[in-house]
Amino acid sequence: MNSQTFTVLDFTRIKEELAQYALTDAGKEQVKAIAPLTYKKQIQSLLDEVTEAKHILVKSSSVPIHGLHGMTQLLGHLNKAVILQPDQLAGLYDFLECCRKLKRYMADKEFLAPRVSSYVHVIEDLPQLGEEIYRCIRNGVVDDYASKALAKVRKQITIQEERLKEKITQMIKANKYKSFLQEAIVSQRDGRYVIPIKKEHKGKIKGAILDISSSGSTLYLEPEEIARAQEQVIMLRVEEEMEVQRVLTYLTGLVEAHEAQIRMAVETMVHYDVLFAKAKYSLAIGGRSVEVNENHFISLIEARHPLLGAKAVPLTVELGDGYHALVITGPNTGGKTVTIKTVGLLTLMAQSGLHVPVAENSHISIFQHILVDIGDGQSIEQNLSTFSSRITNVIEILKETNDRSLVLLDELGSGTDPGEGMGLATAILQELYNKGATLLATTHYSEIKDFSDRQEGFINGSMEFDVTTLKPTYRLLIGKGGESQAFAIALRLGMHPAIIQRAHAITYKEQKAYPLEACDGFSKRELEKQLATNKYVNRNRKAEKERIEKTAHFSQGDNVQIINTGEFGIVYKGPDSLGTYIVQVKDEKVSYNHKRLKLYISAAELYPEDYDFNIIFDSKENRKKSRVMEKKHVDGVMIEREEE
Repeated sequence: MNSQTFTVLDFTRIKEELAQYALTDAGKEQVKAIAPLTYKKQIQSLLDEVTEAKHILVKSSSVPIHGLHGMTQLLGHLNKAVILQPDQLAGLYDFLECCRKLKRYMADKEFLAPRVSSYVHVIEDLPQLGEEIYRCIRNGVVDDYASKALAKVRKQITIQEERLKEKITQMIKANKYKSFLQEAIVSQRDGRYVIPIKKEHKGKIKGAILDISSSGSTLYLEPEEIARAQEQVIMLRVEEEMEVQRVLTYLTGLVEAHEAQIRMAVETMVHYDVLFAKAKYSLAIGGRSVEVNENHFISLIEARHPLLGAKAVPLTVELGDGYHALVITGPNTGGKTVTIKTVGLLTLMAQSGLHVPVAENSHISIFQHILVDIGDGQSIEQNLSTFSSRITNVIEILKETNDRSLVLLDELGSGTDPGEGMGLATAILQELYNKGATLLATTHYSEIKDFSDRQEGFINGSMEFDVTTLKPTYRLLIGKGGESQAFAIALRLGMHPAIIQRAHAITYKEQKAYPLEACDGFSKRELEKQLATNKYVNRNRKAEKERIEKTAHFSQGDNVQIINTGEFGIVYKGPDSLGTYIVQVKDEKVSYNHKRLKLYISAAELYPEDYDFNIIFDSKENRKKSRVMEKKHVDGVMIEREEE
């Protein structure tokens, strides 16, 4: 099975829809990575899991699965000399709380879903870790009381900053500085307090200029009087940062000591996310578990294509009990392709541990390969025609097919000469069956229907068509090949029965009556008008032919003049039904309608009654050969005449 199979059978789209039900990014990624399995017990176990998860959702739809944001990044930093930051530790605390809630949620689900509820037991309680994170981290930062040293240094910072603010406020209010100030405000530059002074008063107040306004008229000065106090605050902040890092290092070590338990909890939470996403999707599509087997038995009862939703017509199909190849016929847009795609898609879903929309007692076989040839697959880059690209694909299918393969073929042999295409399709079907494959194929060829009727292990099926409404019902009928709906539709729409009868004889080499009564009321009236019109037209044609023969009669040998050119010629042959003659003009035989000819001298006046006109119209060499061959047979002698 490959990506092409997943795409053609819409399995990729199914996974995209399923991923929308996952709550975590990790869960969505796992859903998109789902692939079919081939081990029966493993598949059945996954299907049973989803069934239990559905039971839980029916009882309580709100499952506490969240808190995984940032956990992948956090786990990637552990034991790599990376100190975890406060926001990461806060996220870990939320995750641990989520685990605690999930364990409490599953506590009363043991009888409802014994297997699914038991998974929560691998999540270990880590109360000490949670309590320490909660004690040390508040509102996304390290709390003042994470350590005594941190509380002490932050208290000193607060006292020093208050004194600093008070001192600089007194400066801007002092009368001796008022005339120097641009405005009476205090601001900060690089974490240090400064006052704005006018450019022209530079040097009037002692201190360091830390910044200049964009216009250059204002200087931001750190007064010398407060510089020492600011240095003390900066030193205290360095001490604070060192203590914060010490606390974070301590918490990081505590987390790393429980890395294995945290990883297991994350994996379990993601597993629950994927599992309940499958359960939600099953409820959305009306899915259920199926019995899986390894003996090629497929029995889908009232199956529906998941992407068609309520519009899907239920499909019932069975394979593997007496026959392993189903050949489906029917009109275009009648549902043949959807039918084989539904069988393939539901098989992929079931082998991936997903519920499928079918009725009870449905069975699906496990296959190692699901091989498909659906659609023309034409490649502009490879410059392949529709037929050659499909045959290339079929050749690969023939190479890979074994007795554990499901092969889906849509309109096999199309795109080339119908006779050769039919023969090739029949031979391919026979070869795939001989390899032990389970086959579903669609076709328009009536000969393949006949082959399927005669061949052991094959059975015909057809898509039902309502001739009354001229619309397909999209229902599959097993055991009977489709009738020629083209003839029935044409008759229904008003084509003359005689034409359809001739078409039937050409197609099936047999006679079959198509009565006028098969048409609806409107079409019958139209046909009656058409018959009357045909009689009128035929009468007119007969009269026209008689008129031509009467008014424009020339005989072989007549000397005629071509009216529009004035040239003369001798009549060779004619007329046909349209009054056209072949006239020899200057050693060339040319066709002219009688209206373009005028009698100049009749043959009766020019030649005796028994005159041999071959003298005029045939070559001297041919006449000589003819005289010889009239007397005896001569090997190798041929008479060649130009085409008329």
